[in-house]
Amino acid sequence: MKKTDFHFDLPPELIAQAPLPERSASRLLVVHGGGDFIDKNVRDLPEFLQSGDLLIFNDTRVIPARLYGQKESGGRVEILLERITSAHEVRAQVGASKSPKPDSKITLDEGTEITVLGREGEFYRLRFETAEPLEKVLLRAGRMPLPPYIQRDADITDDVRYQTVFAKQPGAVAAPTAGLHFDEELLASLKKMGVEFGHITLHVGAGTFQPMRSETIQEHTMHREWLNVGAELCGQIAKTKARGGRIIAVGTTVVRALETAYRDGEVRPYADDTQIFIFPGVKVKSVDAMVTNFHLPESTLMMLVSAFAGRERILSAYQHAIEKRYRFFSYGDAMLLYPQKQ
Repeated sequence: MKKTDFHFDLPPELIAQAPLPERSASRLLVVHGGGDFIDKNVRDLPEFLQSGDLLIFNDTRVIPARLYGQKESGGRVEILLERITSAHEVRAQVGASKSPKPDSKITLDEGTEITVLGREGEFYRLRFETAEPLEKVLLRAGRMPLPPYIQRDADITDDVRYQTVFAKQPGAVAAPTAGLHFDEELLASLKKMGVEFGHITLHVGAGTFQPMRSETIQEHTMHREWLNVGAELCGQIAKTKARGGRIIAVGTTVVRALETAYRDGEVRPYADDTQIFIFPGVKVKSVDAMVTNFHLPESTLMMLVSAFAGRERILSAYQHAIEKRYRFFSYGDAMLLYPQKQ
């Protein structure tokens, strides 16, 4: 199977450049197991859920991971954090006219000095030379790391809207975008009808935007992301299944986390990195349905949703969405997917 098997042509004007005024006003394409499509809105989601279902969200919090500064030579530098590795050290992508050398210095525009410790593949190891907590420096000096297909600089609106309302655990450099559609009103409606909520943490890395370089998908090596599936959630899942409720993942990150933690027929506690790669031929065992955004052509996330709902059905659903002028990617519309009927 090749990455081109997951290609589709998207008119550029359908790439959402900003969020809608209301989170739950986004459209929702419902893709049933039999293949029929229903055009709805996210605020209509309660129509498709029932008391006793368990919605699982990713509670990661996006950090202001994009930084600007200059090298000792005066050359401009753009830094995109990939992961915080210790109290003052990070792994990051560094954009500059010439690659910075080990032991060289970068001074951020707000004054903090950074030492380049070395390079690991496409990432650099950097140390912030400050006694301040790193989070304080980022809040002062960093910007929200909008995806590369959003053709504008981040503004104050993005500080709120490129963050879920339930974001709690700081560490992501990209939002778990399916969760962006849920506002307090929608959550209250779901809770009132008896839907339960659970949370995993998966810190989404910049690798989620990297194109697949191998033509054959089996030759692709996935990037690493850290996740935590706690014992409390595992108990919630077991109780939900025992009473006949459904497990519904909000986002591909939740699916990745639960599938990583799925062992011997059940989801078990797990806190570590994952490199799991889910593509057609890999059976998704941990969830009964999923809410997800529309993903980039030939991306590993397209392959994940295809593994769950079927490649032909996904490509047909995307074509339907294009014809109906849905909005795509991070600030775009959503889908509710059911597994393909066998």
